[in-house]
Amino acid sequence: MKIVTTLLAATALALTLGSAASAKSLVYCSEGSPEGFDPALYTAGTTFDASSKPVYNRLVEFKRGTTEVVPGLAESWEVSEDGLVYTFKLRPGVKFQTTDFFTPTRDFNADDVLFTFNRQSDKANPYFSYAGDTTWGYYNDMSMPTLVKSFEKVDDLTVKLTLTTPNAPMIANLAMDFASVMSKEYADKLLADGTPEKLNQQPLGTGPFAFVAYQQDAVIRYKANPEYWGGKQPIDDLVFAITQDASVRLQRLKAGECHVAGYPNPADIPALKSDSSVTMMEQA
Repeated sequence: MKIVTTLLAATALALTLGSAASAKSLVYCSEGSPEGFDPALYTAGTTFDASSKPVYNRLVEFKRGTTEVVPGLAESWEVSEDGLVYTFKLRPGVKFQTTDFFTPTRDFNADDVLFTFNRQSDKANPYFSYAGDTTWGYYNDMSMPTLVKSFEKVDDLTVKLTLTTPNAPMIANLAMDFASVMSKEYADKLLADGTPEKLNQQPLGTGPFAFVAYQQDAVIRYKANPEYWGGKQPIDDLVFAITQDASVRLQRLKAGECHVAGYPNPADIPALKSDSSVTMMEQA
């Protein structure tokens, strides 16, 4: 069976079995446990892989493998001549995931966008400090509190972002993981139940896969979102088999226990490159 390897970064490598695309389930031997499932709270790639990538979407997205920004939950946007006002037209009919722990009663709309960003800047928002000492690292490090004057709801499918000063990378910034759009309806329900911490434990978004369960340091399970606006996924179930030892990840891959294994030992990479059963796809 042919193995395909993907160089994700200068020191990261993922290996995938060639038959994985046709499987009903895909098992990924990940390198570690996520810090949580609210991507705006953290900065680690391992956390983003388990949260923002499968579960959530953003207003805009990076085209896969590039830094080109393409429409996401916003199907279009306009920027004022002075570079201070961004008007986003939201994609209609987008559904939040239905799970065992929450059933949405409405589609994605502007209220969700405002909640997503206001909770990271408004100290009066009940979710501003819901994770204790954990802060909004990316939002703050990118100077969003000083750059953003306001997010405003024009109507259910239109949002206006006003800046304090022009910022050329702003659209690209909004494609980053911290900008993953949350469900305000879900957050309000958790707050009413007195369990706001579940926003970071049981994620719910508009992305291709819905969260099912997490066993710390062992496994994360997801299922394909049947109402995903981006179309049906090629697999039904996604499993993160958390395997911290790089050698064990490689062994599990070769034994067929997982279809994808991330971050092998750097010392193993030359041998993998020379292995005729391995195809490598590199991305800087």
